[in-house]
Amino acid sequence: MLAALAGEAHARPPFWLMRQAGRYLPEYRELRAKAGSFLDLCYNPDFAVEVTLQPLRRYGMDAAILFSDILVVPHALGQPLAYLEGEGPKLDPVRNVEDLKRLSRDRFHETLAPVYETVRRLSTAIPEQTTLIGFAGAPWTIACYMVEGAGSKEYAHVKRWAYGDPVGFGQLIDLIVEVTADYLCRQIEAGAETVQLFDSWAGVLPVGQFRRWVIEPTRRIVALVKAKHPDTPIIGFPRGAGHAYEDYVADTGVDAVGLDTTVSPVWASRTLQPRVPVQGNLDPIMLAVGGKTMAEAAWDILEALTPRPFVFNLGHGVIQSTPPEHVAELARLLRAWPNRG
Repeated sequence: MLAALAGEAHARPPFWLMRQAGRYLPEYRELRAKAGSFLDLCYNPDFAVEVTLQPLRRYGMDAAILFSDILVVPHALGQPLAYLEGEGPKLDPVRNVEDLKRLSRDRFHETLAPVYETVRRLSTAIPEQTTLIGFAGAPWTIACYMVEGAGSKEYAHVKRWAYGDPVGFGQLIDLIVEVTADYLCRQIEAGAETVQLFDSWAGVLPVGQFRRWVIEPTRRIVALVKAKHPDTPIIGFPRGAGHAYEDYVADTGVDAVGLDTTVSPVWASRTLQPRVPVQGNLDPIMLAVGGKTMAEAAWDILEALTPRPFVFNLGHGVIQSTPPEHVAELARLLRAWPNRG
């Protein structure tokens, strides 16, 4: 994994899956029930380590990604957060400069101390050849949740603030940039060997706003992290960026880029891979379907991207209804590559 991120091509590329630890696994659901709440699961190092290790035991991925959630960052800033069954995360919205006064960095690292402890334990608990990935949400995506107060279809509140009061909204983005860079550095110091920035809602912005609220904040985080940890690779995942992937790769400074499901592997091999290693991008629904349909889609991606530095992954996270045996099937297929048998 680390060699691929450093620019080495492999006949059999390394692989891991976004959301590889989660609700599709029965052992996860059992532990989740014991934890009491999702946040309790994230903030309990015993549970979080176990959840992170569960898919490794089953499938032997080349990387383990810290089990946590991107919204621990606003929670650590003092924004109330709850996960409601069947509804997802709910936060008390922050929608103007006055609301920013409710946020504080005073207990940020104290709140996130269990996450750092989880990383420390994982650094020795995972197999030596397995790469440990830390992560955080990118500023635009975190801001979307903080301002909307939940997931959204239109992102009306956050766009109104960003477009109508860019100076005020910029204060929120500045805060997120600073604490996120510090958060990632702490994960690296605890043992993370690479980190990923998830910008799940990058694709909802028009081109000019994409540069202002996705590319520039990401560039600043990369610079801050690299100032302390120049040798730690940073993977960016600007989901939905389309052709703006080119500018993202050129201008953020990320070491590798994750491709969402909509990106053509042939286009990525021609346009992005000459600049950076790429990661992706099997449709998670293909994984849920399994069988020949999944295999042929995976082979197409492998054929297009393995000649250059590449990490196999999904175009977004594993969905809850995915049969665990389909993940095992995919793992067998990837290990057998370039044999299609």
